[in-house]
Amino acid sequence: MKENKKKKICFISSSGGHLEQIKQLKAVAQKFDHYYVLPRNISTSSFKEKKYLVGDFYRKNRLQFIFRFSYTSLQQLWIFIKEQPDVVITTGAGVVIPTCLLAHFMGKKLVYIESFARMKSLNKTAELLYKYSDLFIVQWEELLKIVPDAVYGGGIY
Repeated sequence: MKENKKKKICFISSSGGHLEQIKQLKAVAQKFDHYYVLPRNISTSSFKEKKYLVGDFYRKNRLQFIFRFSYTSLQQLWIFIKEQPDVVITTGAGVVIPTCLLAHFMGKKLVYIESFARMKSLNKTAELLYKYSDLFIVQWEELLKIVPDAVYGGGIY
């Protein structure tokens, strides 16, 4: 007899509005074993759910970006191997790229939810991860003209 394993979800986002949107998925989180991966800053350190805080990277200084991106990628690889999620759900932005690509290349499901703030165009992270996502959700119907394979999910607020 096969054991029915409960799926594990990794919720990952940057801070600010992206984090506020991922918090709206609380009903989904409650149904599954889950954890969060968030950039380390004042707003995420007080977050009460099971979480891992990782470094963030900034794109203004190329040398600094390469170092920080590499460091953050290694942190996320360690978390991914330790937790072994079945599904990664993200609302973006930049800091989520390593975990999302790991999910894709390791055969896990990737769900990308484009930001509510994006009504007419995708953000850079969404443009990159669209082709790797198993499910790409937009919160505005107008975006279906740009990403016709996306699913319109309405607002998550």
